[in-house]
Amino acid sequence: MSLPSKSQLDTTAVENFREYLRIPSIHPDVNYDDCIKFLEKQAKSLDLPIKIYHVHPKKPIVVITWEGTEPSKPAILLNSHMDVVPVVAEKWTYPPFSAHMDEKGNIYARGSQDMKCVGIQYLEAIRRLKLNGQHFKRTIHISFVSDEEIGGILCMKEFVHTQDFKSLNVGFALDEGIASPTNDFFMYYGERSIWHVWVHCPGTPGHGSLLLDNTAGEKIRVIIEKFMDFRAKEKAKLKDPKLKVGDVTTVNLTQLQGGVQTNVVPTELTVAFDIRIATDVNHEEFENMLNGWCKEAGEGVYFTTEQKNNFVENTKLDNTNPYWLAFKQSCDELGLNLDIGIFPGGTDSRYIRDVGIPAIGFSPMNNTTILLHDHDEHLNKDVFLRGIEIYMKLIPAVSNV
Repeated sequence: MSLPSKSQLDTTAVENFREYLRIPSIHPDVNYDDCIKFLEKQAKSLDLPIKIYHVHPKKPIVVITWEGTEPSKPAILLNSHMDVVPVVAEKWTYPPFSAHMDEKGNIYARGSQDMKCVGIQYLEAIRRLKLNGQHFKRTIHISFVSDEEIGGILCMKEFVHTQDFKSLNVGFALDEGIASPTNDFFMYYGERSIWHVWVHCPGTPGHGSLLLDNTAGEKIRVIIEKFMDFRAKEKAKLKDPKLKVGDVTTVNLTQLQGGVQTNVVPTELTVAFDIRIATDVNHEEFENMLNGWCKEAGEGVYFTTEQKNNFVENTKLDNTNPYWLAFKQSCDELGLNLDIGIFPGGTDSRYIRDVGIPAIGFSPMNNTTILLHDHDEHLNKDVFLRGIEIYMKLIPAVSNV
C-alpha cells in the first residue's frame, strides 16, 4: 500500500484542525464530550492508545501515548488545552465556530491560535513521523487538558500531584506560546506568578450629606493610589528597550464593588487588582508591602487573594538542560530565530515547572497578528502547516535526548 502524499497529509491536517475548531468547547460550563470523541477518533487513526483521567468530574485530561524504544527513560509531554474563551459572536466576520477558511487561507474560529492549532500540530507531526517509520528513545505523551482558560485550578494544577501523572514519568514538556507578528518565533522559559487580590476597605457608614471620619471611600483612595503609583514605576521600567512586559510586575485595577445608593456612605468598598509578579521578585517581601499599604490606608483594611501562585523556578536554558540544547539546535537547523522571554500571561506550564519538570512555551506561528481572545481570531493555513513541519524536527530532537 502506497503512503499518502504530502498534499494528502496537508488536506487531512487542515480538515482535522477545522473539525476540532467546530467543537464549541467554550466557557462557562464546558462540555468536553465532543472533544473526547474527536480525540478518540484521532488516536485510532494513529493506532495509539488513549487514556482519559479525571481529577474532578467533567474535567477530563486526555492523554495519547506513543511508547519509546527505551520507555524507562523520562518521557516527553506535549501539552495543549481543549477549552476556549467566550465570544461576542456579532463582532465576528464569520461565525466563531464555523472554522470558515477564506480565499487567503485564513481559518476563522475561536481557538485557532489559542490553542487548538498546537494540539493538532502535535498529532499531525506524529502521524507523519509514524508513516516515515521513525521511532524515538523516549515515550511521547500528547495531553489535552480542561479549564486552562480559567486557571487550570481543577485540572492541571491538581493533576501534576496525582499518581496518574507521576506514572507518566514526564521529564520535559512543551506547551503553548503566542503568535509572533514578525518573522521571529516567541519562546518562553518561565512565567510570572499570578495574584488576584481583593482589598477590603471597611468604614463608618452614614448619610451622604455628612463629612464622617474613617470612611471606606477615604481608605480605598489610599489603596488605589498605592497600587497605581507602583504600576507607574513598573511601567516606566519598560522604557528600557531590553525589557519586555514579562520582565516587570504588572498591576491592573479590574473591579470595584460596594455601596447601596448614592446618598448612603457605604459600610465597605472593595477593589480588585490583577497582579503578575515578575520572576525576580521575592514573594514574602511583596506580600509585606501589600500589608503595609493596607495598614497605611486605615483601620480594618485587609486583602484576600482569589488566586495566589507560588514562586516557580524558571526553566534553565543552559548546559544543565539537555532538552533545551536539543530544542535550540533544531531551531537553528531550521533557521528559526527565537525571541526568548518570560511569558506575559499564565499557562499550565507553571504547574509543570512547579513539580520540577522543565517546560518550554512555544507556538510555531510567526508573521501572524496576535488575536488570542480577540474578535475574528484566525490562523493562516500555511502557517499552520509550517508548524507541523517544525514539530517534525522538534519532537524527534527532544525525544532522543
